[in-house]
Amino acid sequence: MIDSPIEKEKFLAAEHAVNLVENHMIVGLGSGSTVYYFLRLLGERVSKGLSIKGIPTSGRSETIAREVNIPITTLQEHTEIDLTIDGADEFDPQLNLIKGGGGALLREKIVASNSKKMVVIADSAKQVKKLGKFPLPVEVIPFSYPALLKRFDREGFNPILRTSGGEKPYVTDEGNYIIDCHLGMVDDPIQLSAWFDATPGVVCQGFFINMASKVIMGKGELVEIIRKSS
Repeated sequence: MIDSPIEKEKFLAAEHAVNLVENHMIVGLGSGSTVYYFLRLLGERVSKGLSIKGIPTSGRSETIAREVNIPITTLQEHTEIDLTIDGADEFDPQLNLIKGGGGALLREKIVASNSKKMVVIADSAKQVKKLGKFPLPVEVIPFSYPALLKRFDREGFNPILRTSGGEKPYVTDEGNYIIDCHLGMVDDPIQLSAWFDATPGVVCQGFFINMASKVIMGKGELVEIIRKSS
């Protein structure tokens, strides 16, 4: 049951996106609350004869996909993905993203980078003029996190180690930790993304730069298709 305007927007975006999936595609299955609707709707199409294989970006997405009988494959079997449908925590006018609020950023970035096309589905609250209001997730190896917390703090990033409740660190599907950096508005996400990528101990960071081909956004009762501004 869809019980709020935001959930309605998520459903509308997912409903539109599911029609992009064609027979015999290898499909990257993203993660998050909007993708939940997409997976349910995709499962309905599979039950009616659509023949595809999906590569999930998280354990949670794989569980849902299996529940609705979407055939699952792996990057080992298919290194080139036809289409990935995923959500975002924020997107800007250039379709740069912040992702990783659900903790699956590493697999999400791997799948997206091996896809011919990545389409983002989102509600209207995810659209921003500048990235940074949503904390940037930075996935780090456990060995490095105390030093990285100090380094990020010196840079003014207001870092917080993500936990699973209490003091226990949140652990990703790949066995890593996540530091959430509270950046504020980011003027140059490309430069900052490169800085994080060059920092030893960082496995992945939540800036997705020049990866999305378009955003399908639910807005009120309508669906808006957003492409990169010139």
